[in-house]
Amino acid sequence: MAGPMSGIKVVEMGVWVAGPAAGGILADWGADVVKIEPPGIGDPARLFRYMLGGDLPFNPVFENDNRSKRSVAVDLRKPEGLKIALDLIREADVFLSNIRPAGLARLGLDPDTLCQRFPRLVYAIVTGYGLEGPEADRAAYDIAAFWARSGIAASLAQPGSPPPHQRGGMGDHNAGLAAAAGISAALFQRERDGKGQVVSTSLLREGIYTLSFDMAVAMRYGLPIQIGNRKTMGNPAINCYADSEGKYFWIVGLEGERHWPPLARAAGHPEWISDPRYANPRDRAMNAAGLIAELDAIFATKTRAEWGAIFDAEKDLWWAPVQTVDEVLADPQAQASGAFVEVPDGDGTTLLPATPVDFGRTAWAPRAMAPELGRSPADIMKLRESGIIA
Repeated sequence: MAGPMSGIKVVEMGVWVAGPAAGGILADWGADVVKIEPPGIGDPARLFRYMLGGDLPFNPVFENDNRSKRSVAVDLRKPEGLKIALDLIREADVFLSNIRPAGLARLGLDPDTLCQRFPRLVYAIVTGYGLEGPEADRAAYDIAAFWARSGIAASLAQPGSPPPHQRGGMGDHNAGLAAAAGISAALFQRERDGKGQVVSTSLLREGIYTLSFDMAVAMRYGLPIQIGNRKTMGNPAINCYADSEGKYFWIVGLEGERHWPPLARAAGHPEWISDPRYANPRDRAMNAAGLIAELDAIFATKTRAEWGAIFDAEKDLWWAPVQTVDEVLADPQAQASGAFVEVPDGDGTTLLPATPVDFGRTAWAPRAMAPELGRSPADIMKLRESGIIA
């Protein structure tokens, strides 16, 4: 169960989430990932333990993105420390970072320098706003570049209401997936021609691509798609409704002619199928507000579990519960899908979210929990005495 990236060596200079997420995916897939961290606190994501306000000796955010890696703490501002980093990169297939480009350039770890020095190296960089343009070196977390600036937050806000808050690391993990995919493609190309290359993605690009359904419509039609309002959805068969306990579920009847009849039957009104108010998609859209109000009243009479049994009895009525995190953790299908993985942890294991890709022939498995802030094995006493490593 080594994974398809077994034998690939990665040097990661990742901080917070986006870079480490990409390295974490590669580590799950079997790559040997060495994480270079600054002395002292190391990757600032190690501070999540305190930022989350917990008093347990765990750091779940850091653990999830850094399992199966090794770590070394090196002061890159000192020549001896930079030499350690370069020695590691010399033996690597991939260099991965989400440090700002100007910071990498000051250390001589910019793409041009390293790719010229190591022609087979795949150099992967995750930025906030891209490698070109006047804001290429602008600082960004994903809530800035992915969520706010890309248009996602505004596209989810109702008129007159503030934009919703993003959940932690959403854009970072999207960017991590993109970076891992790009690295995989570059390694595949290297097998053909023996040459490495620069692979880049950005939080802004990831946000725009995530919203590309809206973007493509706006670019081609010249008009944005209206923000959805559940009380006036043009297609009431693709909408969220609440049960008798206030728990929501989503009806996903995208194909009106196919999905409207089973919804009418499930709601206890088969006569609606031939009702002239609801006879076709246009009629249902014209009378959506009244129809949704009627469905609201009907769905408020039973629990979500009771409605689920009724929905499932209809062949073409597709739906899903709107679940809380606790409900997802207890969801048998989430378990069966491989969404969680037991990570070796001392004499036992710790359950954490799995990265979202599996392989039928080269199955992966996590090898260890996230590393403590590591130390270089070579000349460790000399380096400690000189202050190059902690």
